[in-house]
Amino acid sequence: MKDKELIFFPIMGGVGVLILLGVFFAIASATGTIDHLNEPSVINPNTGLQESTIVPVDIILAGTTFFAAYFIVIFFNAALISAAQERLRGGDPNVGSGLSHAAKHVHTILGWSIIAAVVGLILLYLRSRSRGNMMGSIGTSLLSSGWAMITFFVIPILVTEGVGPITAMKRSSGLFTTTWGGQLTANFGFGIIYMGVMLVVGLITAMFSAITPIIGIPIGVVVFAIGIGGVQAMEGIFKAALYDYARGEKPLIFQEADLRTAYAPKPAATAGGYA
Repeated sequence: MKDKELIFFPIMGGVGVLILLGVFFAIASATGTIDHLNEPSVINPNTGLQESTIVPVDIILAGTTFFAAYFIVIFFNAALISAAQERLRGGDPNVGSGLSHAAKHVHTILGWSIIAAVVGLILLYLRSRSRGNMMGSIGTSLLSSGWAMITFFVIPILVTEGVGPITAMKRSSGLFTTTWGGQLTANFGFGIIYMGVMLVVGLITAMFSAITPIIGIPIGVVVFAIGIGGVQAMEGIFKAALYDYARGEKPLIFQEADLRTAYAPKPAATAGGYA
């Protein structure tokens, strides 16, 4: 509430990704990449064999766009967390200070974006292969959860401690498990807040669209941007506070009990001796 401008970081990130996608579709339409991705293989009428329509330029264009989208999101998230940390430590941040601090670590943010994008692609591939396979889906979910846990503090570490992505991963995993343990369950979550925001956005959009779609659509877009941007800003601020707490500091505004109980050990199962 003291720094309402922090909401602009996720909004700028979203706008940046939309611009990137617009550029991608423009180039992909001109090069035929869109057609190739929509129909990745065809039957050769001469041989009767299935042949790929995807050429190297399609892979380069799609891959570059994917990595660039990761970088944009992570960069603005880093700027948000930088500004949040400044406030939690008694400063008075603004959009410029957050962007400036993140820009000083752009090389490590870029490195982390590449790693995160590669892992994201791998998890995406595993999810696609495990559809209809219960054990495969469970395994992929566990991998995703484990990855999220060990990398939880990577971005705060990158913009605070000035280390590289690999060191930040090791440091993040150590901080997380030392503070809350290894087998954890979250006592907080922003999923329900996101659902509530989407419900409100839907109701407001429907209300104004009933009057006239010309008004309803732009109002819906604005309300969606403000709502989702606000929740993402709160999520980034909370992560910054958790990081400071894990380092043994006492971030301003937040109660220590709230940070200490953000995660808790998973209850042990009573049957079969499983934990």
